[in-house]
Amino acid sequence: MTTKTLTVGPKLNAVVPGPNAKQVVAADAKYISPSYTRSYPLVAKRGRGVVIEDVDGNEFFDFSAGIAVTSTGHCHPEVVTAIQEQAGELIHMSGTDFYYESMVTLAERLSKIAPMAGPHKIYYGNSGTEAIECALKLARYHTKRQQIIAFYGAFHGRTMGALSLTASKPQQKRRFAPLVPGVTHVPYPDAYRAGALHDPDKYALSCARFIEEKLFKTTLAPEEVAAIFVEPIQGEGGYVVAPTVFMQELRRICNSHGILLVADEVQSGVGRTGKWWAIEHTGVEPDIVCSAKGIASGMPLGVVISRADVMDWVPGSHASTFGGNPVCIAAALATLDVIEKEGLLGNANNVGDRMLNRMADWPRKHKIVGDVRGRGLMIGVEIVRNQETREQAHEQRDRIVELAFERGVLFLGCGPNTVRISPPLVVSEDEADAAIDALEESITIVERSI
Repeated sequence: MTTKTLTVGPKLNAVVPGPNAKQVVAADAKYISPSYTRSYPLVAKRGRGVVIEDVDGNEFFDFSAGIAVTSTGHCHPEVVTAIQEQAGELIHMSGTDFYYESMVTLAERLSKIAPMAGPHKIYYGNSGTEAIECALKLARYHTKRQQIIAFYGAFHGRTMGALSLTASKPQQKRRFAPLVPGVTHVPYPDAYRAGALHDPDKYALSCARFIEEKLFKTTLAPEEVAAIFVEPIQGEGGYVVAPTVFMQELRRICNSHGILLVADEVQSGVGRTGKWWAIEHTGVEPDIVCSAKGIASGMPLGVVISRADVMDWVPGSHASTFGGNPVCIAAALATLDVIEKEGLLGNANNVGDRMLNRMADWPRKHKIVGDVRGRGLMIGVEIVRNQETREQAHEQRDRIVELAFERGVLFLGCGPNTVRISPPLVVSEDEADAAIDALEESITIVERSI
């Protein structure tokens, strides 16, 4: 699939919101919930591939992919056709109470690419947070245990169960207590934040072993823990990659104490890291994996894949009226087809490696770049005030994102001070080069202003 060639604006304010965009932004402030976060005034009208056009005709490279959602690019013809054909045949009949052939077809496809040995069972919901809610309930149901372990920096969603697992930003929980009880948070191994004095593998192991050596010996009985929820790459936490030794140690701990390992692959799954699942990079098999975002190229679908013996609940235990909607399933099947036929796993690896190689020396070239990290097309650039102290530079990060927008490239922040790079999996090398040029220029401007 080809996209339009975009010339990135060479000057500050090369792209500015036009009158139509300003009108929509003003109306939004009047009518729409103020709980949404908006990084800059993009008012999208249409999209093709990696290109987004706003209501005033300005074009942008989308290197956020709608928060890692449009995996096959915007409006991929095969996905659009699948949606249109299904919408003309059957839109809804509730898979909770009736049967769809396509629910089974997609389940068979997902079972073949699952990151753990089969047989498997599949649950359909509408979003990532619903997938997490399902996994939370399932873990408690299957194990007959109540306690859950999650990690600082984690983002698992905003509904009350998923929010209880989340530990990303205080505002996400402010004034919503009491949350679901029985959740304990422990450190996640952020090697950059740990500092150069720590051996990365030893540090990662210490984070995992904290669970057994401290938590299980002081405040939490291991036989009461149902599951450990972990993101193989933390998303909202700052695109922090979990070291292999850390994931392997979590698996050992779970095996030793009869605890389920739940991989939250809502943002990292479905090819974003160059494999179907980010956890595959570590060689670790989870008991449950949660997916959403990129699985249906923009349609609302959440999926939980578990080992068949784990999903042992009975009818009425959990369900969703719209979960497994036939239009969303059609989009998911088309998405998997496109990823396989167009070799998008390989493209994610190749283009991701190209960007990582280009940015590898940024901490040396740019005094406000602390770290560049990631896998495939899930890359984070951490912005700091001082490379020695590693003080987080939230305002500078936000300004860099704004300047990139003015140059025609859409990035988003993640964590307190990281720029996330997560373009559609169809992105080309030329498009990646143009986007990275715009990002480096934006970094340079902010750096010179300090």
